[in-house]
Amino acid sequence: MADLLLRLQDRDGCDVNLILFALWCGAVLRRRLDAADLAAAEAAAAPLRDIVVPLRELRRRLKPQADLGVPDLRRRIAALEFAVERRVQERLAASVGAGEDSDPIAAAEANLALHLGPERAALPEAAALLGSLCKLVDR
Repeated sequence: MADLLLRLQDRDGCDVNLILFALWCGAVLRRRLDAADLAAAEAAAAPLRDIVVPLRELRRRLKPQADLGVPDLRRRIAALEFAVERRVQERLAASVGAGEDSDPIAAAEANLALHLGPERAALPEAAALLGSLCKLVDR
């Protein structure tokens, strides 16, 4: 799933944390999001996204560097990046409560489509993410 998520992030400008949030809300919370829920989630994530994106760019720029000390610096930047992303996920989790959808996979699919929009929801990566989710929940 990581490759699919990174492709959607890098190629299509999607927010991986929001994709995972949309899937989690459906599959775990049985919550079908609406536009207001998604807007609240995006607002909760936005301030920290302004920190995560530059850290990711810096970490990626350092990747090809083999200079002494640069790999350690890259690891430290990655740790900071991931810590900020964990905080984003905590904010997202706190922004929504449980739902009552009887079909968690259908809720997850609807949430993903809402977040991605019609064009990106039709991408093979979206279908593959849903397929992987079905395998995780044994469907």
